[in-house]
Amino acid sequence: MQNDRIEADSDVTLAARFERGDLFAEQCPSREVLKHVTSRWGVLLLVALLAGTHRFSALRRKVNGISEKMLAQTLQGLESDGFVERISYPVVPPHVEYTLTPLGHEIGKKVEALADWIEGNLPEIMAAQQSRAA
Repeated sequence: MQNDRIEADSDVTLAARFERGDLFAEQCPSREVLKHVTSRWGVLLLVALLAGTHRFSALRRKVNGISEKMLAQTLQGLESDGFVERISYPVVPPHVEYTLTPLGHEIGKKVEALADWIEGNLPEIMAAQQSRAA
């Protein structure tokens, strides 16, 4: 059975594998996307933006502990991946808002499920951590 899978994988062209993505391949661009989405700040910002459009300062207040630099870098990464849209209004003082794209909303729901699972299982996780530390 395993050999059948290996043979089937070898029948797939390199271009087709690259198009879909292969997280296990060192040079696959999907790894960079995974890093943006699953970083501590990426998860929190995606979940925060599920609630709707936010200004930079509102996101910084909502995601307690994030620095301005990390907020800007994380938003830029999520924007470059097509998950976040940056809307800049030509007014003084500058007014910039961030919102999820349809793709961002889709991935946001997935990481929200992960975050919900962690919060729901936190007592068991903490008990396991404490038993390992003792």
